[in-house]
Amino acid sequence: MKPVVGAMQAWSCVVISVFAIVILSILGGLFRSNHHEFVGGTDDPKDGKAVAGTVFTAVIVYAAFLVFCGLQGLLHLRENRRGAIALS
Repeated sequence: MKPVVGAMQAWSCVVISVFAIVILSILGGLFRSNHHEFVGGTDDPKDGKAVAGTVFTAVIVYAAFLVFCGLQGLLHLRENRRGAIALS
């Protein structure tokens, strides 16, 4: 199987996805617990659990990106170990 994206793009996507999963998980947990900094103001959402559900959906999307990009990066590693010569 050949990689679809370049090696640099694959590993960059892995790093960005890991940071996004960590940050969004923390934000989702704070919204789920109705933390006063996130749901206590006049312009803030009233239903923190609904917002948390949306944030956790984004976490699942980033987890899918992490799996895809990680596999692409591993394909590049495997291709490089075989001694393949890239002509493009």
